[in-house]
This record gives sequence, C-alpha cells and structure tokens, in this order.
Amino acid sequence: MQVTFLGTSSGVPTRSRNVSSVALRLPQRGELWLFDCGEGTQHQFLRSELKVSQLTRIFITHMHGDHIFGLMGLLASCGLGGNVKSIDIYGPPELENYLQGCIKYSQTRLAYPMKVYQSRPGVIYEDDEYVVSCGYLKHRVPAVGYRVTEKDRPGHFDVEKAKALGIPPGPIYGKLKRGEWITLSDGRRISGADLCGAPQIGRKFVYCTDTVFCDGAVELAQDADLLVHEATFSHRDADMAFQRLHSTSTMAAQVALAAGAKRLMMTHFSPRYAPGNPILLDDLLQEARAIFPNTDMAYDFLSYEIPSATTRKSKVSRGE
Repeated sequence: MQVTFLGTSSGVPTRSRNVSSVALRLPQRGELWLFDCGEGTQHQFLRSELKVSQLTRIFITHMHGDHIFGLMGLLASCGLGGNVKSIDIYGPPELENYLQGCIKYSQTRLAYPMKVYQSRPGVIYEDDEYVVSCGYLKHRVPAVGYRVTEKDRPGHFDVEKAKALGIPPGPIYGKLKRGEWITLSDGRRISGADLCGAPQIGRKFVYCTDTVFCDGAVELAQDADLLVHEATFSHRDADMAFQRLHSTSTMAAQVALAAGAKRLMMTHFSPRYAPGNPILLDDLLQEARAIFPNTDMAYDFLSYEIPSATTRKSKVSRGE
C-alpha cells in the first residue's frame, strides 16, 4: 500500500503545491485508487511515476471545487489515451448529476464503463482483500472521510515442516494454509494452525478532509497505520478554522492521538503560510508534534509506503 500525494494545497494551487488529490497504489493487484481530484490532477499524474491505466476507483469527499474540478478532465483523458478498463466513483449524491452535466455539455464520450455510487456511512466497497468504509465529517457542506482496511492474512506456511510430517504437496496445503484440520491416509489429524505463523494483521489507511475536529474523524481513524488529515490552519488561527470548519495542525494531531493512529500525515495547507509570512508551515509541524510526535507534513509527489504489521518499516521518497 503506497500513498502518493498529488496535491497538498487548500483552496487554490500554489507554485509548489497543487490542490487536493491523494493516490493509493496497490502494486500486488496492479490497481490505483484516487482520493479527491482537484484541478490539474491529471498533470500531476504526468509528473509522477503513477500509471493512469491502473486507475480503477475514485473516492470524492465533498463537492467543493478544489476537490472535484480536475475530475472531468482526468476522466476524459483516461478515455482518450489512458487505456483504462473501467472506473467506479464514490462520492456525495450531487456528484453523479455534476458528472453527467459535464459529459453532456462538453459532448464528452467515455470509451470505458463508469459507475457512480453514493458514499453513505458504513461499508461502501468490499472484496477478498480490502474493505472501504466512510463516515461523516464536519464541514460547510456535507463531507465524508474514507477508511481502507486491508483484511488480515494467514501467517506464513511452513512448507519444510509439512514435508517433515510426511504431508504430500497439493490441494491439501491450501487447507492447511487456511488453518483447517486435515486427516492423512495413516489416520493422523493435523491442524493447519500448527504449521502457520501468526496471522498478518491488515493495514489501515484513513483520509479525512475537509473537516473541523469532530468525533466522526476520530471514529474513522481508529488504530490507523496512516492517517492523512487536513491541517489548513495554524493553531494561532484557530478562530478562522472554526469559522470555516477546517482543522488546525493541533486538531489533526488530536484526532490522531485520540484514535490511536500510528502515523499522521498532514495535508491541505492554506497558502497563507508561504515563506515571508509570520507563520510558516514548519510552525504547523511543530505544533502538531507537540501533541502527536509521529507527525509528518505532506508535499506534492511525496510517496509513503505503509508498513506491514510484520516489518513496521516505512519508506518515504520523493518522485519527480
């Protein structure tokens, strides 16, 4: 599970930061999931190592322009030369009408199947490996956050031990890997649990923006391996954050702390904290770390590999 930030600015793009978009790459299945799609996201794809042909799902948090204005352009480009097989889109009830209006009035024809689903609290997608759920946040318009949970996997199967017990290779190994009991031809009963290591606990990725501090974000972020949370304002601008229903750096840290998250990655920063101003982005980082030390600050094209429970080793790199 590798997260790449394609846009980390709020409201408007800056010279160094585009507006909101985060990609979740699932290399083992050759898929890419996108969270929000601000203006210019397709250009950010071109500047990254991500392959738009792997895009299969898009999750939209709310209908503000800095989270959706890039969506129609990206979808059109996918149809013209992206080699996309199909795309499922999840978001607010108004999203489908918005997309259909864009398609109608721009006379765009998508050369692949596209389906739009409403994001209602609870599970919105599930397959053999992942569960995606969402919950309400607190913003000026209806907004949701998303949680991607990787299902637990059986522990490592000890093939050499199985051979030593005289268990012949074949379909029977599959039962043992699943922890089932088997009966050998000589009458011995063997439990698969005795041949497998501890289960591999699935990873949890949570995306919360836009919102002021709320219980919904804390609930969604419970025990997250990586919590991506907006931090539009400095703690010193808390009044402005409450007025606009956005989070400060300290609010993001409080969510991470209350939820028992393992790592916090802040994003969605106001352009007001550019160099030369009294408050800088590094000040926001220090504010957050005073509450939740395991905090980092996202920037465009930052990639973060969510560590598995067995290794707990993270990799952070910058792509160009």
